[in-house]
Amino acid sequence: MTTKEIIRKRKSIRKYDQMPLDDSILDTVREQILNLKPLYPDIRYSIEIVSKTKGLFNIKAPHYLVFRSEEKDGAYENIGFIGQQLDLFLSGSGLGTCWLGASKPTEKGDTADSSIICMSFGKPIGSLYRTVEEFKRKSLSDISEGNDERLEAARLAPSAMNSQNWYFAAADGKIHCYRKKTNALLSFIYEKMHCIDMGIALCHIAEESDNFNFAKEENIPARKGYVYTGSVYGKD
Repeated sequence: MTTKEIIRKRKSIRKYDQMPLDDSILDTVREQILNLKPLYPDIRYSIEIVSKTKGLFNIKAPHYLVFRSEEKDGAYENIGFIGQQLDLFLSGSGLGTCWLGASKPTEKGDTADSSIICMSFGKPIGSLYRTVEEFKRKSLSDISEGNDERLEAARLAPSAMNSQNWYFAAADGKIHCYRKKTNALLSFIYEKMHCIDMGIALCHIAEESDNFNFAKEENIPARKGYVYTGSVYGKD
């Protein structure tokens, strides 16, 4: 199954077989972690596999991925971009996953970097995939303007509470990316998640790009109610 097919079939899994995965499978996951491509190569991060996490809305699973990072501009987008690569890899390997925005590891990591987010994974109970018609997503016209076939992959990306707080403007072979401004009273809760969500959507765009590059540009038109995050260029 190609990554493009996985993007159009994956779903968040919330019920798992609690039997731990074989060591050989976990070793394959660890190997994949070493091959991830960050959005920002200069931002330090780490990923570890643990058997327990805690937090509001935590899901019971045999394994979890804990994503840690130094606190730096772009760190959350970077984690979303990296983590979604693992999400797609695991889904394509027959394993279920679910982003856990409110969960934390129960033990301290080996580094002083902050715990950013967790992801459950394991063998799913029930169906692992869905049809593209079963996705509950906003229409392309609600989240984008211009024409670029990669915008559909971004539309199908998972986001916190399925909020899809992003907007994409395609023009001249580029995609300018914006995220919705967070209400000042709720920014402490949702600002981080919206940045991670942008990284997740950018991962989907990258997976469907032959030559993906991302950078902030000067003099990009402002969009009321949104924050400019950066621009994708180098489609072919």
